[in-house]
Amino acid sequence: MNRSSRNLFTRLSFIFLVMTILFIAYNCTNDEPVQKGDPKYLAEIEQWHAKRIERLKGDNSWLNLAGLFWLKEGENKFGSASSNDLVFPKDKSPDFIGTLILKDSIVSIKVAEGINVTANDKPVTELQLKDDLTDKPTILKLGSLKWYAIKRGDRYGIRLRDLESELVKNFTGIERYPVNDKWKISASFVPFEKPKIISIPTIIGIPDEMTCKGELHFKIDGKDYSILPVDEDGELFIIFADETNGDETYGAGRFVYADPPDSTGKVIIDFNKAYNPPCIFTPFATCPLTPKENVIRTKITAGEKLWGKGH
Repeated sequence: MNRSSRNLFTRLSFIFLVMTILFIAYNCTNDEPVQKGDPKYLAEIEQWHAKRIERLKGDNSWLNLAGLFWLKEGENKFGSASSNDLVFPKDKSPDFIGTLILKDSIVSIKVAEGINVTANDKPVTELQLKDDLTDKPTILKLGSLKWYAIKRGDRYGIRLRDLESELVKNFTGIERYPVNDKWKISASFVPFEKPKIISIPTIIGIPDEMTCKGELHFKIDGKDYSILPVDEDGELFIIFADETNGDETYGAGRFVYADPPDSTGKVIIDFNKAYNPPCIFTPFATCPLTPKENVIRTKITAGEKLWGKGH
């Protein structure tokens, strides 16, 4: 090989090497993030998420909410006509269904003649309603609609669902971060001397009073953090915000549950199970908002991402 040929070969080899490096670099930076964890754990999270999606497609889903109406004291007429106090979907209900009466913190219903409203599959003409804070709230049905009374603070309202909601029919799932066992975090539960009642803000402006028995202390990438969990049906309910909110995740924060502390005070917070509050799906929810103590000043790149446009 003469000198000219050797120079050409050297130049081509250099160009090939540079192109190879650029190709590798491009693919490394554009690869989809991979899941990290043993197969059993990854399967557990996938199963949890599948159940979450199944619930969102069910009859009691946040996706099928069609209305939230606050009752005034006295009579509240309802139906699809715009003249009613509570206006139900026009193509799903008659002009006038009946009257809901709020008197002395008791909600009752009087159904108009000829309208087939049922409760527990039995026709209703007049009935006193149990609200959602009781063991068995009264569920009323008419066609694809069902509704029931809710109580928030000293206010009473009606939550309406449409079992044939287009949002449910068109729901395809929620984007998530890849599962990473890094985010299955061991925390220390530091109990208070006495349980505290803390005020949790809500999206409707009526704070919820919840019981908190102590703080959770944990580390992320070597830095210390703490949050306040509240008690809910024997579990720890955690409402948290982090630095992904408003961009990658819902601006108002997310939720995650954890088991109570074990005998050593240890609690596992699995942020891979962090999920969106109902308010991301519908304007008809009454979500609790993140208390200032639960703002985590780092990115929690685990769990559910932003869905749709939020509310």
